[in-house]
Amino acid sequence: MAKKPLLEFTDSGIYCAEGKFYIDPWKPVDDAVITHAHSDHARFGSKRYLAHKLSEEVLLYRLGAIQLQTVEYGEKVIKNGVEISLYPAGHVIGSAQIRICYKGEIWVVSGDYKTEDDGIATPFEPVRCHHFISECTFGMPVYKWKPQKEIFDDMNSWWCQNVKEGRSSVVVGYSLGKAQRILQNLDLSIGKVYTHGVIENTNEALRRNGVILNPTTRISIDTPKEEVKKGIILAPPSSVGTPWMKKFNPYDFGYCSGWMSIRGAKKRRAADRGFVLSDHADWDGLISAIDATGCEKVYLTHGYTASFSRYLTEIGFDAHEVHTLYGDDEGEEEPVVLPEEAAINQTKGDAE
Repeated sequence: MAKKPLLEFTDSGIYCAEGKFYIDPWKPVDDAVITHAHSDHARFGSKRYLAHKLSEEVLLYRLGAIQLQTVEYGEKVIKNGVEISLYPAGHVIGSAQIRICYKGEIWVVSGDYKTEDDGIATPFEPVRCHHFISECTFGMPVYKWKPQKEIFDDMNSWWCQNVKEGRSSVVVGYSLGKAQRILQNLDLSIGKVYTHGVIENTNEALRRNGVILNPTTRISIDTPKEEVKKGIILAPPSSVGTPWMKKFNPYDFGYCSGWMSIRGAKKRRAADRGFVLSDHADWDGLISAIDATGCEKVYLTHGYTASFSRYLTEIGFDAHEVHTLYGDDEGEEEPVVLPEEAAINQTKGDAE
């Protein structure tokens, strides 16, 4: 009889039967271990939660008065004889990979991750394991990120030019992760940073957790439009095209996303500028991260799972697609079908 895997992919989420807990469940369960606080990974309704300490205040802000245990990176927790420990994922502040160890067998659930050190999230740390569960949001060769310094040099130059020409600057990125990354890399000698309420609420939660962020000013109905024009506005994707944003006219609007590397993405979002900035690993980052685990098997949960699993198999990995409900980081990063993937799928169909 085949040995039952330590982790299973169920209708409620990734389940450890020996430990009686789920990782990032999408249905309410008794025990949930959370990789990070984005809404597709941390959902309301479970009885007990375990997460990294720096996720605490954001989880409480988003999910309410939950029963939450927090730990530091590397700290061990035992659930029903199964050892759990968290390691940096580099995705957003407080994000973690979940290491599960039982009778010498080690699984790692990556959640979402990026391999570039952004200077604010604890940098990604490869964890050796037998089985690695990985995202592949940008698992196509076309996705290769430039160093973030180049992106922010460009953003600061754009902001400076807008100030000179009397236009407001609005930068859009999701409220947890992208917004803080942008904030910490803006040139504050140009002007002040103003924030939409959703982003400022998240900033305040992180500050309560001891995270030091650059100063921001929440925009209210009393905020003078002429003062805002001298600064820069951080806004969530949900604000695009709303009366809230239109009141800053004349303005230039920049959208921050990995999808901005694809021709036409900026136009679809009606953005004046597209900044290619993602909190997910690019093609090279995914491959290097998976290789560094030394894993025997890799399971791909969301993104370009079909084409990426075929590529990994071709280069010697035992790779598998799995179905989950993880997705797009609050709507910021939506799937795009690329011509390259269509060609791969057509070739596969022809071969069969």
